[in-house]
Amino acid sequence: METIYLLFIVLLAAFLGFELIRKVPATLHTPLMSGSNAISGITLVGALTASGAGSSTLTTILGTTAVALASINVVGGYLVTDRMLGMFKKKDNS
Repeated sequence: METIYLLFIVLLAAFLGFELIRKVPATLHTPLMSGSNAISGITLVGALTASGAGSSTLTTILGTTAVALASINVVGGYLVTDRMLGMFKKKDNS
């Protein structure tokens, strides 16, 4: 029964997240990307904690995988944000 509740929460969060992101105007995407990068940094700290707990081999493997994926997410997010900010810079026509 608990699995059904957890699945309901995940599906509700996915639906609400999709609806919220879909309704955000284009001018707000860059600030929101910066905020989501900060949240991804917190995820990275949690992944580091999980990988260093050393409870079992499986925990270490899953934690290390989480560190790798969270790092990719953080770096990719900052690259996308930088590219989006570059679109607003004035171009020199020299």
